[in-house]
Amino acid sequence: MARRPAKRSFDPAARGPLNGIRVVDLSRLVAGNILTLQLADFGAEVIKVEPPEGDTLRSWRVKGVETAWKVYSRNKRSVALDLRSDAGRAIVRELAKTAQILVESFRPGVLEDMALAPDALHRLNPKLVIVRISGWGQDGRYRHKPGFGTLIEGYSGFASMNGFADREPVLPPMYLADAMAALYGYGAVMVALREVEINGGKGQTLDLPLFDPLFSVLGPQAANYKLTGEVKVRTGSRSTNAAPRNVYQTSDGRWVCLSASTQGMAERVLVKIGRPELVKDPRFASNIERVRNGEELDRIIGGFIAERDLESNLKFFDEAGITIGPVYDIAQIVRDDYVLEREALIEIPDEAMGELPTHPVVPRLSGTPGTLRSPAPSLGEHNETLLKPLLGEAEYAKLCKAGTICWGKKK
Repeated sequence: MARRPAKRSFDPAARGPLNGIRVVDLSRLVAGNILTLQLADFGAEVIKVEPPEGDTLRSWRVKGVETAWKVYSRNKRSVALDLRSDAGRAIVRELAKTAQILVESFRPGVLEDMALAPDALHRLNPKLVIVRISGWGQDGRYRHKPGFGTLIEGYSGFASMNGFADREPVLPPMYLADAMAALYGYGAVMVALREVEINGGKGQTLDLPLFDPLFSVLGPQAANYKLTGEVKVRTGSRSTNAAPRNVYQTSDGRWVCLSASTQGMAERVLVKIGRPELVKDPRFASNIERVRNGEELDRIIGGFIAERDLESNLKFFDEAGITIGPVYDIAQIVRDDYVLEREALIEIPDEAMGELPTHPVVPRLSGTPGTLRSPAPSLGEHNETLLKPLLGEAEYAKLCKAGTICWGKKK
């Protein structure tokens, strides 16, 4: 029988280190949901304020199942409000009074149009940390443009660097700009919270466009261009910083990735594949020359690897202490011993799938670990629990009848 991921159950009574932090999450799609997932996983109470049709992330379905929503919205609570109404926006203001963090991802200016501008919210709650996610920032010439990660992945320079020189630039096959912004934003939120809680400061507004984080992780491209006047070319899986570094096909049609970015490792590779004379060869004696002659070096290494199957290559290079690994797809990852032993993939109870394979709380903290408290909520699941005490029974019933508080149809 094939090994399965470790099963983990939800513990509603569990508490994480961010217990007591309330987050009002008005965001949609990926960046905001990843950011607030990090907060939720470590104990914050994240209240998803969804429109009647639900967060747009719910529409990313596979065979009718909201897999993206389930993965990124565990440990959260959902209320569904019609924010086109004055009463709906008034409820958001009431929630903001009790929160430490508010996250939104409307186009710049929309929050102001809803009478929920940061200055208005800070008058209600001076210690509130407000995170404003957008594509291009809250000011500047592109503030009006849609904040889709695809545009940022092209504009930032990422796509121009990605892929092969003889083909078109390649966009990432996942929401890279959104994920980078989410993780940058998560760190910034912790800084802002510390200012409030430890230094006795006031709340503040975080301007978090998708562009800035992705551009920042692309490294010293501007500095390199200033020095050389050259635009970084697309080199596929080959590095322009060190060689050898590439993916190579094995005799059984599989792939390995190999990196030898230090002088000692590069020399070890050449010796172990039976070509010790190349250590002194002027074409390969230094890293600069190996990068310059990377195509020829790849032919030599690739030829050796192509004569052996995946398992033989991994065993041979591992025993030699050389940095090599398989190129896996998800079908291999879900059965991999390392992944399963480390519990980098777990299964949690799910109403639609029985068991939902997903990542655990990341990263792992030895003293204050995150928790799994509840599955991703259904649309408006916590309307009554959260809003009736806030509004009172009569007002709650009135707003439900008016459609301000709703359970709406999912997309």
